[in-house]
Amino acid sequence: MTRLHLFDLDGTLLHGTSAPVEISRQLGLEAQTTELDRAIVAGLIDPPDYAAAVHALWAELTEAHVAAAFDGAPWLARIRDVWAEIRNTGDYCAVISLSPSFFVERLLDWGAHAAFGSRFPAVPFVEPVNPAGILTAAAKMIIADRLCEQFGVDRADCVAYGDSMSDRDLFAAVPVSVAVNADGHLAGLATYSYTGLDLWDAYELACE
Repeated sequence: MTRLHLFDLDGTLLHGTSAPVEISRQLGLEAQTTELDRAIVAGLIDPPDYAAAVHALWAELTEAHVAAAFDGAPWLARIRDVWAEIRNTGDYCAVISLSPSFFVERLLDWGAHAAFGSRFPAVPFVEPVNPAGILTAAAKMIIADRLCEQFGVDRADCVAYGDSMSDRDLFAAVPVSVAVNADGHLAGLATYSYTGLDLWDAYELACE
């Protein structure tokens, strides 16, 4: 049986942080973006509002900032090893995140078959962000279904890895899910729960 492994980014592959926070850290704007993260988790703002706010904060953003944020972020250990193993077994792996696609798509170089994020204008910004390109929790399920079609698998063949309630719909739709350093709400919905800093250990739970 061929399986499709679907990974969240913020708080899952990235430990205790999000891609926007790591990007903002390069501009000295970490505190402001951390507050926006809290607001979206609390439901005080929605993803398009969040995207517009960070777009405004990142007026001075360059590709060098993005590269430094990616390279210096607190990634879980052995992500590339896990994805290499997934490829070696004939399975597929993909990342679906609400974070900017210009950050998420860098994970293609680490071995992901696909990587989807919210569509932002090219860096450095000269255009406004289009709300229609910003992903929501519901969009994760739509993208997952498209990936199933692309790779010739069903939802029943999927494994989801996530950390927050934005992954709830996906966890409910697939037979195997792994809550990775997750809050209590999502952990209660998962097949397995992992706390730690090594993705290989979370992957092994899904393979049991």
